[in-house]
Amino acid sequence: MSQKTKVAFVCVHNSCRSQIAEALGKLLAADVFDSYSAGTETKPQINQDAVRLVKKLYGVDMEQTQSCKLLSEIPPVDIVITMGCNVSCPSLPCRYREDWGLDDPTGKSDDCFLDVIHSIEKKILELKSRIGNEFSDTTSPHIHRG
Repeated sequence: MSQKTKVAFVCVHNSCRSQIAEALGKLLAADVFDSYSAGTETKPQINQDAVRLVKKLYGVDMEQTQSCKLLSEIPPVDIVITMGCNVSCPSLPCRYREDWGLDDPTGKSDDCFLDVIHSIEKKILELKSRIGNEFSDTTSPHIHRG
């Protein structure tokens, strides 16, 4: 039996978007891929608005199951998803990488957070479908090796 694909969700501080993606990946796609999040730097805690809204929407308490991590603290991964950091992301070895281009909702309204959370949910479900279908096809024109 082959191992599940490992996906890393990466942003600068690993405190908001990447944490939401890790939580939703674990909740919605654990049967297809393992989810990790990490950053080039860390904050002392996960963004409290993200924690509150993910708990309210999905019943997941990210503070109980996740923490802010550096890239060096996660295992080797197959796929790297950057959140749209607008900074030069470091090279993390992988077979495939893409950027989701999501604005950081930190310090903004709940509506901004909800937009980002719902975008991440949609992208997680799309990624789950692609991994199940396209990613295993090494000749797929949609997959660019990183």
